[in-house]
Amino acid sequence: MRKTLSLILPVLLPSWRFFKSIEPSPRVQWAIFSHDAAKPKIWWDLYPRPLTLSPIQILARLFWNPSWNETLFVVSCAERIQEDPTPHSITEIRQRVLTAIPPIFITDIGQMAQFRLVFTTRVDTKLQEDIVFTSDVFSTNPINVK
Repeated sequence: MRKTLSLILPVLLPSWRFFKSIEPSPRVQWAIFSHDAAKPKIWWDLYPRPLTLSPIQILARLFWNPSWNETLFVVSCAERIQEDPTPHSITEIRQRVLTAIPPIFITDIGQMAQFRLVFTTRVDTKLQEDIVFTSDVFSTNPINVK
């Protein structure tokens, strides 16, 4: 019984000491533009957080929140890219960017997209953004997507 209890207690009361340090996680931003020679002018967050949540929404999110799971997966891929870029992580984020772009934004068959990873830190009273990775340009046309 004592051994069983010692196995169950860490599940019920987890320890947060497994974090070596708490650091900011990268935000994924995306942009689209007319052709691959152009520079993106506006960057959007991939999965922006809602500005407000009702108490019922907060309670429901405790039990069912697939969009947050998707966001955590993208953050995990972004952290892997920051440490050591791999084609798998880049492809996963690229696919999610393509599905997140509203169809009304895609006005031209030759439009291109790009994503970047940004760390936001507070320096005194200002926010500072550090870009740690910028992807290659890729097509928004589903036929050309690898």
